[in-house]
Amino acid sequence: MDPRFDEFLHVPARLSIVALLAPAAWVDFGFLRDSIGTSDSALSKHVSALAEAGYVIVRKDQQRRARRTFVQLTAQGRYAFQRHAGALEQIVAAARTPAEPTEPDIPQPS
Repeated sequence: MDPRFDEFLHVPARLSIVALLAPAAWVDFGFLRDSIGTSDSALSKHVSALAEAGYVIVRKDQQRRARRTFVQLTAQGRYAFQRHAGALEQIVAAARTPAEPTEPDIPQPS
């Protein structure tokens, strides 16, 4: 296995989260939830796990009566995502490379 492959990030919801965060500064929790198509509680668990790993920062803002949560990818998270994406790209490239043709094992008549 490629050492750049990150089992922790490979969880589909986590990979989707960091992929959405990669091109952005701060992303609204609701946008992440709606984009991934998950519940608040499931997203919260994944975001918390990513924060504990140092991959994201969570910021809560009080705006009028509503409290909004924003998430940002850290430098460590960005680096981990880039490495993991590189490993995935290498796996895909290897799958697209045709294998050397071999002679099939065809039984010969006796």
